[in-house]
Amino acid sequence: MALDMPAVLVAEDEALIRMMLCDALEEEGYRVFEASCVLEAVAILGKHAIDALITDIDMPGGLSGIDLAWLVERTCKNTAIIVVSGGDAHASEKLPARARFLPKPYNLEDITSILANTARRTDASTLGIAV
Repeated sequence: MALDMPAVLVAEDEALIRMMLCDALEEEGYRVFEASCVLEAVAILGKHAIDALITDIDMPGGLSGIDLAWLVERTCKNTAIIVVSGGDAHASEKLPARARFLPKPYNLEDITSILANTARRTDASTLGIAV
């Protein structure tokens, strides 16, 4: 796993969905970290520089993906945030401004497109280019 690859944290409590998404992102060239609950995700955020977070809203343990999105919004200024849900139709109204919402089922192309666009904006801003 090369350290120069963009790092993505996938926080998803449904193991099969998490494994499939992580495998697909690794095949696309991302360095992937997995968490099955918000507390695991927070521990990973404390140890690793993460370029993007993908989180489900409904998570076990008392904290939601919305809570995680707000934490990342406040503490990880350069981390892209993607929030997914199969149930909360009004989730986008509860999210931080820079978070993107995708309803389930989503496809990998939706995720990779957001990640690629975020990477281009980040690269341009570090070079002083307006996008």
